Amino acid sequence: MKKEILKINGMTCASCANAVERNVNKVNGVKEANVNFAIEKLNVVFDESQTSLEEIKNSVKDAGYSAEEEAEGRKIIIPIGGMSCASCAKAVEKEIKKLEGVTEVSVNFATEKASVNYNPQITKISDIKTAVKNAGYKVLDIQADEKVDSEKERREKEMKTLWKKFITSAVFSIPLLYIAMGHMLGLPLPGFINPEEYPLNFALAQLLLTAPVVIAGYKFYTIGFKTLFKRSPNMDSLIAIGTLAAISYGIYGTIKIAQGDLEFANDLYFETAGVIITLILLGKYLESVTKGKTSEAIKKLMGLQPKTAIVIKDGKETTIPIEEVEVEDVILVKPGEKIPVDGMVVEGHTSVDESMLTGESIPVEKNVEDKVIGASLNKNGTIKFKATKVGKDTALSQIIKLVEEAQGSKAPIAKMADVISGYFVPVVIGIAILAGLAWFISGSSGVFALTIFISVLVIACPCALGLATPTAIMVGTGKGADYGVLIKGGIPLETAHKIQTIVFDKTGTITEGKPKVTDVVISNEYNKDEVLEIAASAEKGSEHPLGEAIVREAEEKNLEFKQIEKFEAIPGHGIEVTIEGRDILLGNKKLMDDRNIKLSLQEASDRLASEGKTPMFIAINGVLAGIIAVADVVKETSAKAIKTLHEMGIEVAMITGDNRKTAEAIAKQVGIDIVLAEVLPEDKASEVKKLQDGGKIVAMVGDGINDAPALAQADVGLAIGSGTDVAMESADIVLMKSDIMDVVTAIQLSKATIRNIKQNLFWAFGYNTAGIPIAAGLLLLFGGPRLNPMIAAGAMSLSSVSVLTNALRLKGFKPSHRK
Repeated sequence: MKKEILKINGMTCASCANAVERNVNKVNGVKEANVNFAIEKLNVVFDESQTSLEEIKNSVKDAGYSAEEEAEGRKIIIPIGGMSCASCAKAVEKEIKKLEGVTEVSVNFATEKASVNYNPQITKISDIKTAVKNAGYKVLDIQADEKVDSEKERREKEMKTLWKKFITSAVFSIPLLYIAMGHMLGLPLPGFINPEEYPLNFALAQLLLTAPVVIAGYKFYTIGFKTLFKRSPNMDSLIAIGTLAAISYGIYGTIKIAQGDLEFANDLYFETAGVIITLILLGKYLESVTKGKTSEAIKKLMGLQPKTAIVIKDGKETTIPIEEVEVEDVILVKPGEKIPVDGMVVEGHTSVDESMLTGESIPVEKNVEDKVIGASLNKNGTIKFKATKVGKDTALSQIIKLVEEAQGSKAPIAKMADVISGYFVPVVIGIAILAGLAWFISGSSGVFALTIFISVLVIACPCALGLATPTAIMVGTGKGADYGVLIKGGIPLETAHKIQTIVFDKTGTITEGKPKVTDVVISNEYNKDEVLEIAASAEKGSEHPLGEAIVREAEEKNLEFKQIEKFEAIPGHGIEVTIEGRDILLGNKKLMDDRNIKLSLQEASDRLASEGKTPMFIAINGVLAGIIAVADVVKETSAKAIKTLHEMGIEVAMITGDNRKTAEAIAKQVGIDIVLAEVLPEDKASEVKKLQDGGKIVAMVGDGINDAPALAQADVGLAIGSGTDVAMESADIVLMKSDIMDVVTAIQLSKATIRNIKQNLFWAFGYNTAGIPIAAGLLLLFGGPRLNPMIAAGAMSLSSVSVLTNALRLKGFKPSHRK
């Protein structure tokens, strides 16, 4: 199965999105097609053996729209040496154009620079440099590359175009409105267009002023009638039919005036068409501005990556564009600089601010062999690191891709709005015709019936319905990324707020996942540090996790390690070593029993075991010297997170392969409700299923590697940790930090987003439900006012803007524990 994102051009409302979705889903081999009207993108999953991207594009074209592939475009300016004439420039241009992924090349002989637009997923700057050399010329020092944010450019161009069209239409529609309505309010009009003296001039002046407004809004007609003829009418169809009816009636009235029927001068309706187009262009401009703000999360993430890197080659430091960095390159990063790509530290020590990735403001210490993440900020030390992931494989690129896919997805709640908006426009056209006819048959004038017809068409735009869900999902998923919570789409975002039971994996999720010395109990003349020093010296060569914990504790206390004279590992029991002529035994109770060591600390041992700790006995020259207890300690935030989940009415379970005694000790510490102990990794998924079979909506929280089957089985899988590739694949939500408080963040964000979507849908449905009957003249039957088509146009434009503004309120979301 292949997944692609296509940019759809020409959509103006939710009905357009539905038409595209419907047509693409008809293509044989397409498994899933989602159109996000807010960002004008199609997410499509298809079987390459049955269909192609070209066929999918053609199905979009058949629906009346155009589709183009998403390509991350970059632009680079390359100074070139050695060119002597225009033919040289042509030769360079020709050579660069041969490269796959290069979309545009312009070589300026006067400035001696090549401007190249290319796709960095296909072509590297080193390829472009090679092409210049192959043409016989020299590449001079490249300036830092300039990224082209094609999406931003497109949005800005769209905004400028809409603003120009609005200003043009306003310049003509304001005098049009004055001429048509001014004399009714007693305002002066020039004598040559006075309706009483020169009715034909009065009508022709309005017709002439309407023409430029119609030209400014020509797309309403081209798209509106095209979709109408394809039997998928949209918002433009409503505007085109309504305004064209008004203009047609005005032209008919003008002809009648020319024939001597002066009554028509009172009802020409040109101003209605002009003002409707102007108001809707203003609404579209405001909508475009607000829509741009919903995709700020992606822009913010894209802007994090540095543009250059200092690479060490043959002992020399060379600054190169980030696109030229390759795996295994050694990169130098100085204090205050951003880390260019993902890698592993090979020299130096520093602390790194990874808040851009995890939301955690406290810098993380980095030493040799520690991983560093591209776009994080090096705080205070100089380090060298080896690049392990570059380009689209870096953690930041993966996150951008994840957020983009999530923003293009749909929540189940959106399907209801999609179904309704799919039938909406044809039903509205029907209601408009019936309402107009009903008033005309009941004795009202043709002009009045036309007013009703136009009002119904204009007020009933389904834009607000189409924007209600996707904009809230975009802002919600973007806000999640700010906090290091990556939600992989609309379905997990919606399901998370319904969770009834959360199952936590123990090791590395509730606990640190790293054994630690918790207690040192002594039995005779030795003090605690001496016992720890001897035990750490004995374990220095051991690879056992419990032994490593003892060594770490001694290192943290700056204890001195003694020389080992003899070392013997006793499998399943412990170790025997000789230090400074003394015989040392370190291991479990079985080892002490086998060597007939008298256990004088049995009570302390039992107490430590009951607390979920592992007691390790140390004997020196056949006498018990003490016990060192090692445990996988509970994370500081675990108890607080579980308490918060309980306050939210969520039941909490813990799943582990540990023995029941240890598991229950840890569960008691943090307040777990259900303990699932001694569970093999392959059985975790079936334990989750058992809870689901009890009718519960279950979430699973694990590290995303050995918990992958359970994460996939759960209604919502949350992978906790550093966002490994496996975690991103198997989980629905990725928590970039190892902090289970972010489980609370994810659920609270889900609740806030769904609440916002419901508010948006309520206002969108409520507006259309109330607006159509009023436009159809319902209030008139009870002595109320008639809705003027111009007011209907203004109200329609504001409905979309109000829904978008409400969605943007989610930008202020803060989880309860961060307030």
